[in-house]
Amino acid sequence: MMQRPPGFLLLSLAALLLAYVVVVLGAYTRLSHAGLGCPDWPGCYGRIVAPTETGEIAAANAAFPERPVDEGRAVKEMIHRYAAASLGVLILILSALAWRYRRVRGQAVKVPLLLLGLVIFQALLGMWTVTWLLKPIVVTAHLLGGLAILSLLFWLVLEQFFHAPALPGTRDRLLPWALAGLAVLVLQIFLGGWTSANYAALICPDFPRCRDGSWWPPTDFREAFIFWRGVGANYEGGILDAAGRTAIHLAHRVGALVSAVIIGIVAARALLRRHRRARLLGAITGILLCVQIGLGIGNVLLRLPVYIAVAHNGIAALLLLCLVALLHHAVLSRS
Repeated sequence: MMQRPPGFLLLSLAALLLAYVVVVLGAYTRLSHAGLGCPDWPGCYGRIVAPTETGEIAAANAAFPERPVDEGRAVKEMIHRYAAASLGVLILILSALAWRYRRVRGQAVKVPLLLLGLVIFQALLGMWTVTWLLKPIVVTAHLLGGLAILSLLFWLVLEQFFHAPALPGTRDRLLPWALAGLAVLVLQIFLGGWTSANYAALICPDFPRCRDGSWWPPTDFREAFIFWRGVGANYEGGILDAAGRTAIHLAHRVGALVSAVIIGIVAARALLRRHRRARLLGAITGILLCVQIGLGIGNVLLRLPVYIAVAHNGIAALLLLCLVALLHHAVLSRS
């Protein structure tokens, strides 16, 4: 009888950890304005590594006179690319093992193959992020793609740890709430990515009001949510006027309020379950939600310091994983 692939769980855990690192590095790269630190793809100024020596920088500047080398930004961009490429290799190995042992009872196959497809598409989004000059819809999709990979890897790990039905007590009562919490969080993450990609984070510098004592300054939602504007424009620094950016920022704030209420309810309902795992996940979700709200307010009041903005992205990813775990628990409980 064929055994399960050796080291599959450890490889899954390593890929999960690296995926989280890639998500945080991606946020740091974007928020430190290093998304175009390398004007080409997959290399950097025609090189495998970012140019750092005087001669290398001079040659790079000659080859790309429209974008002189910023060594710090180029290094940040390439570190992110190296980490993402390493994650792609791990997922390729996982999918190969899953396919090789596909006839073994209980071996996950669909999730690893889906992950492989997502990684390929994510690589394309990474290329388009650079070649289409930080086009907001591509930047936001790249963020969501990274979080989708992270979530699927977490699901793959959970399936290996919890493959039997959970104890009675949760049943399917938590399932619709877990789905609702996951849905609103994904929408809120999209709005957060859209806010960042359109450089709208600081258009409302006050809290809880937006600016100049106004709760709702002039907005232009039609212009704010045009997702495709053709190819060719340089979106670095943003192209929307104040009304468009204000609309995006206020949509993100309203989304934060709705998300906080629904995810808070999910956490509270999980805390009331009899199963210890559900209660633990509910407690962690509630704590992360409070931290996330504080970081969001801190981003505004402190004028978007990079370390807080990156932490805001990192906690959002952890909150997403908590809701994925609650969903997994609820699915098992009704099996």
